[in-house]
Amino acid sequence: MSRALAAALLATATALPLGAGEIAGAVLVLEAPPGTPASDPSGAPPRFVLLKDGQVFVGGTARLEAGRLEKGEASALQKRADAVRKLPGISSSAIALGGDAARTTRLRLLDGPVEVVATGDPAAAPPALAPLASLLSDLLSFQHPSLRPYAPSSYAMIVRESRRVGGCRVWGFTFPIAQALAGPRAVTAAEASGWPTGAVPASVCADDRRYAVTLRPLLPGEQP
Repeated sequence: MSRALAAALLATATALPLGAGEIAGAVLVLEAPPGTPASDPSGAPPRFVLLKDGQVFVGGTARLEAGRLEKGEASALQKRADAVRKLPGISSSAIALGGDAARTTRLRLLDGPVEVVATGDPAAAPPALAPLASLLSDLLSFQHPSLRPYAPSSYAMIVRESRRVGGCRVWGFTFPIAQALAGPRAVTAAEASGWPTGAVPASVCADDRRYAVTLRPLLPGEQP
């Protein structure tokens, strides 16, 4: 691996979302950093998820939409995923598409499994990577008539010490912030009511310190 590629992948590790948890029935998951200024990738929902039953979820900076594909549509996507899985060297997971190396995506093909971290622009990919580039491009801009807003029943809370510009709110959850600092934990939609969700962080003051708090929407059956 070249030094330039290694550096790009190191930057990718900090730019991508922390990663969706185990999503029951998922066969394809695409994650990409949100493009919103001052957003926090740790709270970003997956960009695209396909479940075995054809249900799909499409995410952005904070919101999620849910829909369902026809059997033929879901099969067509899985065939394209199979074509990616068969690409030479794809199991290395370090793929440079060309173009802007600051653009990053993580594609997880769970019916295999294969995980690909790609840097660059799908439009700049060489012909040998056409199946991967085409799939990434289509999933990043995925639209379907069945998609409707999805209201999560719970969120993954992620807290870290961070001083952000501007004011801060009081920690109002029933558990101490020290417990949340230990690692991601689930909070209900009722507990998260009134708080920014997704990749939009909240600034919190507690114990004479300041923290950044993100609430990543969880999909059905997903754990933080």
